[in-house]
Amino acid sequence: GGYELSLIRYLQAQGFFVHRANTRKVKSFIRSLGNLGKSDAIDARGLAFYAKERHEQLGLYEPPADEKLLKLIRRREDLNKILVQEKNRLKAPDQEELKDSFKTIIRVLENELNVLEDRIDKLIQANKEYTEKRSVLKTLPGIGTIISAQLLVLVPELGQLDRRKIASLGGVAPHPNESGKKIGYRYVRGGRYDVKRALFLAAMTASRGKSRLGEFYRKLIASGKKKMVALVAVMRKILVIANARMRDYYLHAVEITA
Repeated sequence: GGYELSLIRYLQAQGFFVHRANTRKVKSFIRSLGNLGKSDAIDARGLAFYAKERHEQLGLYEPPADEKLLKLIRRREDLNKILVQEKNRLKAPDQEELKDSFKTIIRVLENELNVLEDRIDKLIQANKEYTEKRSVLKTLPGIGTIISAQLLVLVPELGQLDRRKIASLGGVAPHPNESGKKIGYRYVRGGRYDVKRALFLAAMTASRGKSRLGEFYRKLIASGKKKMVALVAVMRKILVIANARMRDYYLHAVEITA
């Protein structure tokens, strides 16, 4: 919930190696040991055993490159979700008595979103590297000012992983569902939720345009693919292309430095 960050910073300052554990994975690990109970003592023993068993495979916690920018982007996402809820309530039937209240909150939220977006833009413009990277990302259909800023901060690994790993990180990699001769339907699972949401919005925009991504989407639909399946395919293409272009950006930067 964020309370662990102060402890993480303190431990790292003291020279400790720290891994920020995924609670879902730890819970499944503890259950796999046959412990169905829940107490602080059980959790502590489970965490200790999890670290002992898995420490060689666990990645070290790395703080975000720009925590201030990350907080602004996440705050914008929080307010945007509330804005969508208020707009849905405004459209709902039998809400005549509350319409003025909904409209007031919507105006406040929209004004605050404008303020946040302006602060995000100024932070990026003040950083030459961020400005260049955002320009690279904005060359992709569906990626504008806000989504490019989100990808910059939420996926700092862009350009440093291969296409399969970056797709898995973004939650747009299809996972096999096979057993013996059975070949089940492949689903996308896991990944970073906020990244997946940003990619979905980018794919929605790109699918409606006349770019190659729009043509790719319409070709999938014409071949009988479900709309959501086609959208996820566009999401994956956007992320993979963004990863390739960021890799080229890094290579170009190295050449200039050399």
